[in-house]
Amino acid sequence: MAHIHAAAFTDARPWTEAEFATLLDSPYVFATMQPHGFALVRVVAGEAELLTIAVHPDHQGTGIGRRLMTLWMAQAAETAADAFLEVAADNAPARALYSACGFAPAGRRAGYYLRAGAAAVDAVLMRAPLG
Repeated sequence: MAHIHAAAFTDARPWTEAEFATLLDSPYVFATMQPHGFALVRVVAGEAELLTIAVHPDHQGTGIGRRLMTLWMAQAAETAADAFLEVAADNAPARALYSACGFAPAGRRAGYYLRAGAAAVDAVLMRAPLG
């Protein structure tokens, strides 16, 4: 997962193997895997949060991201009623994917994503009902 995350997130600090291991040690966190991609999700108190999703750049645009979204949302719907995520305001491909999967903007965090040598970018908070 760390390798895919590092390849997919070149404009931010990628997560380390240790960070993934710590998250996956939690009984509230699960990973949905596909060849060349994954989604990491936390479900607590009837709410699911997409922590991160990544598809290796060599395989983006092939439907892996949509499959991952469909799979994790179905799994989370077993115990959660709503799903949440945040995405950089300037990440048009991800925002389009999330909208196509039923997510709608629910808020904004100004200057949330720090970028080396560039202005910080807002996070768009998105929500979708599950089930």
